[in-house]
Amino acid sequence: MQHNSGLVWFRSDLRVQDNPALYHASQQCSQVIGVYLLFPGQWKIQYDSNNKLYFWMQNLKALENELSKLNIPLIVASAESFSNAPATLLELSGKHHCQSLWLNDEYGVYEQQRDDDTERLFRHQSIPCHRYHQQTLFIPGTLRNKQGDYFKVFTPFKKYLFQQITPEQTQPLPAPVQQAPLSIKHINPESLEQLYKPTASHIDDHWPAGEAAAQNSLDSFLAGTIEEYHNQRDYPSIAGTSSLSPWLAAGTLSIRQCFHQALQANHGEMDTGNKGITTWISELIWREFYKHILFGFPRVSMHRAFKPETEQLQWQTNPSALKAWQEGRTGFPIVDAAMRQLTTTGWMHNRLRMITAMFLSKNLLIDWRLGEQFFMEHLIDGDLAANNGGWQWSASTGTDAAPYFRMFNPTSQSEKFDASGEFIRQWVPELANLDSKRIHTPHGDNRQMSLDCPDYPLPIVDHKASRQRVMDAFQALKS
Repeated sequence: MQHNSGLVWFRSDLRVQDNPALYHASQQCSQVIGVYLLFPGQWKIQYDSNNKLYFWMQNLKALENELSKLNIPLIVASAESFSNAPATLLELSGKHHCQSLWLNDEYGVYEQQRDDDTERLFRHQSIPCHRYHQQTLFIPGTLRNKQGDYFKVFTPFKKYLFQQITPEQTQPLPAPVQQAPLSIKHINPESLEQLYKPTASHIDDHWPAGEAAAQNSLDSFLAGTIEEYHNQRDYPSIAGTSSLSPWLAAGTLSIRQCFHQALQANHGEMDTGNKGITTWISELIWREFYKHILFGFPRVSMHRAFKPETEQLQWQTNPSALKAWQEGRTGFPIVDAAMRQLTTTGWMHNRLRMITAMFLSKNLLIDWRLGEQFFMEHLIDGDLAANNGGWQWSASTGTDAAPYFRMFNPTSQSEKFDASGEFIRQWVPELANLDSKRIHTPHGDNRQMSLDCPDYPLPIVDHKASRQRVMDAFQALKS
């Protein structure tokens, strides 16, 4: 081993297990120093929520604790925006006499630009920069169809991934071994505790920070809920999903760790075996797919539609309807319950993400980008690729999108996935006294029924009429 120091730049990979940059740096360098850059200005531009940033700071503290057991110091510095990253890192590496930089790639267009600029500056100073991939199973750009193009539809992408994947790709790396102690003080520009105040309640209870907590949640999901995942994941009143997305977004848990353990639980089978496990594996591959889309089609990082022809859609400007949607006052109980879940907890059940996104973009014909932004401003698991992919799917502007004429009826979705009204009662207490039939259409079609729930708003839109309106808007694109 050469006697040299390596600087490992942590980002959305706040863990010591299965961290390629950290692992390889510790193999090649006699001493490793960790660094994390705060980007307050950049995070604001990207609409990253205080809930997410608070959670990330908690995970950063947990990471610092894990690294200290390995005698690896973690320096936290502020860089304001991505453009300041190269110079800030170069200054730190000079100060601590580091001869190399190590990092795991991120795939948004601005993240790639930041990392390319950093590598260029370091190479210009004759300092090697080592880059790895950890957010995905495959390096984005390496899975292509027969024509050599990026996959635009999920099912062929998934089939091809299954054909190409090897056991090595799903094998997580161990944590690095302990190094000799260094006399570097951990530098925190401000107390991480105080930096971001969450707007959501009970984050620490639902998503405790750190790798051990993330791993415990994965273990208990695989030991229990996953067996019935395919049957239960669409019902918001049941804890039927993995709820691992906040840790995946922070990188406290890796896609490889999830995939590897799911395969182990399913005796090595990917698309056969236990239906619950194969359905969850499929969901992990959706995450992968959207990251590949983010890389292959940079416009989706830039507030652009994946399908350029849909840029011409005539969206409605309707501030009062947008506000009613944001505040959970649309008069559609399942939509309102979901939106209140989001603003109260910083998380929303996946089925409800589709229902609320389709309601905004289709029933209200309001630009999906306003919904995408609102989600990012509240989500603890806000992830550009997954959030953008989901919104564009719902709005029929995206890859593999719901055809424009497919539109959820919020009332029938409610009757199907919250039949007893249990979820609605939890989040819309003003309807708690209604029976399980009435709760889905509290105002029915007569005035007497409205008197039963005077505090609940009338529906802000007629489903049938709004369906025709969105059909007309998409038809107009063709002509």
